[in-house]
Amino acid sequence: MRSDDLRALQSPLKASYREDPDAALVVLRAEGNLAEGVSCSIDTGRQLVQAGLHPSTGGTGMLACSGDMLLQALVACAGVTLQAVATSLEFDVRGGTVRATADFDARGTLGVDREASVGLQNVELHFDLDADLSDEQQATLLKLTERYCVVLQTLRSSPAVTASLEVKPAGR
Repeated sequence: MRSDDLRALQSPLKASYREDPDAALVVLRAEGNLAEGVSCSIDTGRQLVQAGLHPSTGGTGMLACSGDMLLQALVACAGVTLQAVATSLEFDVRGGTVRATADFDARGTLGVDREASVGLQNVELHFDLDADLSDEQQATLLKLTERYCVVLQTLRSSPAVTASLEVKPAGR
């Protein structure tokens, strides 16, 4: 995609959001169904993904791991954002890979050690690009990708998250 094409797609949206900021507020949703064994099926809109326990917590490795899925969401968002930024700035990025890693201490989620963290720690995001970019262009590309990547900014800002539970007894 060329920068003119991207601008043509986004200009009317930007104008609309400047005129009516509430129009930019979108509710994203995800839903899963408890499935056989210790698993949850998630409809991604493209296919059904069945998530289960990571092998370090008793899983077989045959089902998707939620921690991996979180990193995959980060990689997907960062990759798309980097390409949009590069396109907008007319930087010649011909291809590349995006990689995310994180540390996970299974003792936390298994309740083995109350001091062990529950959750991913030390998340690292790395880009290997096939491009001819000056040092200044590289710095700009990374800075703007970080600034506009929704998943990265969500992880960094620790948004308020609530949880609730409703039980409906059988037959009601």
